[in-house]
Amino acid sequence: MSKKPMRLRRSQLAVPGVSEKMLTKAAASNADHVFCDLEDAVAPSAKAGARQTICDALNQLDWGTKVRCVRVNDIGTQWCYEDIITVVEKAGANIDTIMLPKPLRAADVQFADTLLSQLEMKLGLKHKIGLEVLIEEVQAMQNIAEIANSCERLECMIFGMGDYAASQGLVMENIGLNESYPGDIFHYPRYHMTIAARAAGLDAVDGPFVDFKNDAAYRIECQRSLSLGMVGKWAIHPSQIDTALDVFSPSQEDVDFAREVIAVYRQAEADGIGSVGHKGVMVDAASARLFQNTVNRADLIGM
Repeated sequence: MSKKPMRLRRSQLAVPGVSEKMLTKAAASNADHVFCDLEDAVAPSAKAGARQTICDALNQLDWGTKVRCVRVNDIGTQWCYEDIITVVEKAGANIDTIMLPKPLRAADVQFADTLLSQLEMKLGLKHKIGLEVLIEEVQAMQNIAEIANSCERLECMIFGMGDYAASQGLVMENIGLNESYPGDIFHYPRYHMTIAARAAGLDAVDGPFVDFKNDAAYRIECQRSLSLGMVGKWAIHPSQIDTALDVFSPSQEDVDFAREVIAVYRQAEADGIGSVGHKGVMVDAASARLFQNTVNRADLIGM
């Protein structure tokens, strides 16, 4: 398994590719990751123009350290191949990842992988453009392990619960919130996708929560995603960015304690001791590994 690029994805901000104003605001936002959208947020008649708007934004705006992503249309449409070719030819040097929606099987991801490889060779790009995929169909969930291991370029899997709910025939009014089911109706697909992602060395990210004025409910959804091992959640509105950043960032106190526990374990290991108690916590190889996750997150954030 090749080593994947380390990218922050605590907050993935969705931005319509037709709006210069929103793209400008997104570049200046606090989001870790911005995806410029050519799919759902763009009408068929506006897709060609949106490609150019996105390329101008990627080439001309200061994006800081953000992950710069373009969500293209899915491979079952007439627009996918031209989306990828156009944005990479015009702005490939300023694209970190391409987000591919609705793959149903590994071959769908491999199509985008092959096309990107050809473009990188043609253009002589100095970096490899990553792939992110949206798991939005029940067929994709059945083929989740196959998709997760489809190509080395793949970095991230995102649970797109809106289309997924429609695909499975779920009954709900607000995407990301369900009040009629006794529990989290999305627990299984989130968990199932995250297991496949982690096993393949990929990031797992949770999708949209449409009631952007309900910050308390959005925070709960972020916390649920974090508990399952996801690294971030979508923001469909800038008001959701700070909440996601807060939830998916460990506190300084937790980071300090995690580093302390790991140091204690390493000392115990050097002394030939398999486990040792520290401040009420039993420290052994398994607990040190668990605390290392917190340290890795902190290192990536720069804490």
